[in-house]
Amino acid sequence: MSLVINNLHAKIADTEILKGVNLEIPTGEIHAIMGPNGSGKSTLSKIICGHEDYEVTAGTITMDGQDVLELDVDERSRAGLFLAFQYPMEVPGVSNANFLRAALQARLPKGEEIDAVKFYHTMYEKMDFLEMDRKFTGRAVNEGFSGGEKKRNEILQMMMLDPRYCLLDETDSGLDIDALKVVAKGVNSMRAENRGFLLITHYQRLLDYIKPDKVHVMADGQIVRSGGFELAETLEAEGYDFLKS
Repeated sequence: MSLVINNLHAKIADTEILKGVNLEIPTGEIHAIMGPNGSGKSTLSKIICGHEDYEVTAGTITMDGQDVLELDVDERSRAGLFLAFQYPMEVPGVSNANFLRAALQARLPKGEEIDAVKFYHTMYEKMDFLEMDRKFTGRAVNEGFSGGEKKRNEILQMMMLDPRYCLLDETDSGLDIDALKVVAKGVNSMRAENRGFLLITHYQRLLDYIKPDKVHVMADGQIVRSGGFELAETLEAEGYDFLKS
């Protein structure tokens, strides 16, 4: 079972950004994409999840054999896709608890209701694991949160929703070392044979805590190199100039 991107081309307005991306993320593996600014990394994650600003002009995306491009954003989420944003959005007036409860309720068959006691028990357990104050359950989603608090909240959402494929777009951006360790702990706790991950990052430091099975380098809208963790180390040491060699 895999998330498969085949010859994906996409544009925004009249600007082509993805120029033939090929990538396969099997369940049970963590893949990382690194690359310079403007290479198309974040665009790829947004297109996989159905961002309306982008137009796919060629290629396919399939998830366990299902055509992802035929699904709307909500259907992709229900099918098992999750995107953690580089800049998590604030949702004024909606508490964390109500947001998570509504998201989980939407995944249940018609007529079924969430067990409130079990829901709160599970949520508090995961918040404790992520070292989040339980008072955050009553606060509006991400409103007034620090950068680190927003990123922990994204990981809490991921842990509660239990997706099949997790896309993390620069989750390490703006995190101090303590927050980075907590976020990495949350991600590592979800590693499983039936779940795949795609980490998008500029820096090796995230991959020091979340060891990827494969590292890919993206440049000018394409995957140009793939390898093991040593590829991330080469990037850290030499920068992207090594791609010219």
